[in-house]
Amino acid sequence: MSTHKRLGLIAVWFALLPSLTQAQQFGQPISPADVAPWDISIGPDGATLPPGHGTAAQGEAVYAAKCAACHGEKGTGGPADVLAGGRGSLTTGKTPSKTVGSYWPYATTLFDYVRRAMPFTAPKSMTDDEVYAVSAYILNLNGIVGIDDVLDAQSLPRVSMPNRNGFVRFPRDPG
Repeated sequence: MSTHKRLGLIAVWFALLPSLTQAQQFGQPISPADVAPWDISIGPDGATLPPGHGTAAQGEAVYAAKCAACHGEKGTGGPADVLAGGRGSLTTGKTPSKTVGSYWPYATTLFDYVRRAMPFTAPKSMTDDEVYAVSAYILNLNGIVGIDDVLDAQSLPRVSMPNRNGFVRFPRDPG
């Protein structure tokens, strides 16, 4: 490209620059009240888990109504991901099966994902009690909690997942 053409492109860029900066001034700052319905992330420590509770026994009916069509009866088959089984399949020499019980390091991640993304046809439509119950049911299918164990904001973060130590923490602090 000739120097003349390069200078012409640079001139066009600088001519557009004020309008590009102006585009950033559209709209208005979002308020904390507007963010709140979307700020529902649950970390491994469970500090932001909502009130509510559920057991696997309660979750079985919710799962049958809202999850089984995609994940299959007992979480072992269907058009969507398998949720149960596969424990021990991440060891050397085996075909890995990345299920909730074999791969996921934190039970709070299960709650977070179900709460924000399930059921596929109606995300964020389950009550917190239903999410606790479905989470308990899926953990029960994987042999992690008992059928009558109550999951809530205090007990869910204490659930010890089989692959909890299978991940290396990535240091996010650059300093």
